[in-house]
Amino acid sequence: MLEEAKSDVEQEPILSDYYYASITSHPSLDSALAHVLSVKLCSSNLPSNTLFELFISVLEESPEIIESTKQDLIAVRERDPACISYVHCFLGFKGFLACQAHRIAHALWKQRRKIVALLVQNRVSEAFAVDVHPGAEIGKGILLDHATGVVIGETAVVGDNVSILHGVTLGGTGKQSGDRHPKIGDGVLIGAGTCILGNITIGEGAKIGSGSVVVKDVPPRTTAVGNPARLIGGKENPRKLDKVPGLTMDQTSHVSDYVI
Repeated sequence: MLEEAKSDVEQEPILSDYYYASITSHPSLDSALAHVLSVKLCSSNLPSNTLFELFISVLEESPEIIESTKQDLIAVRERDPACISYVHCFLGFKGFLACQAHRIAHALWKQRRKIVALLVQNRVSEAFAVDVHPGAEIGKGILLDHATGVVIGETAVVGDNVSILHGVTLGGTGKQSGDRHPKIGDGVLIGAGTCILGNITIGEGAKIGSGSVVVKDVPPRTTAVGNPARLIGGKENPRKLDKVPGLTMDQTSHVSDYVI
């Protein structure tokens, strides 16, 4: 990132102060991330320096967050063709930034600092249009592509190397309490505008087509599409995927004999 930042400033000197404040002046990735998030999430009544102190304290106490941040950076760079550099993602991709803010909020939630965790959630929702409850558990290597309108409930669990497009809801089915949200396995791809509702399991390496409504378990390495969602190939003998969709980002290979 430092090399990319240097190159960017050489090409666009007007960015030198911005890059210095955001990246090159910081002694660590922890510090740079805390700064970027604090600037993005501050308000007139919630100064950036207050947020910076909160964020850096959590990051220094929880080094596993930065390890997940690195995996998320790699995920975005490798899976999103619109991402031109790590710096581009770090400074401007709101799905990535929302995910990192959630990691901090989740750490606060586990420390029983629920009021401030919910405050961070609220500011992320207002600033990035991404609403992830701080109780939700999210793995590493996550891509929230575009991210606008993503909603993830309190008891949801998202595995590693999962890719989620905009407008996705991992929600409940009503007003019941307790464990009520979806469990998403490793390597899953969830298409835009999808709703996955209830305490159900989306198996490892599964793919959910765009616009689907899923209310039942989806087996590993299968594709579910539609409203209500059904398995490609049928329930008794569903077509199995030979590649990990969360990594390939293949959203249309399940479509065949389609004519407009």
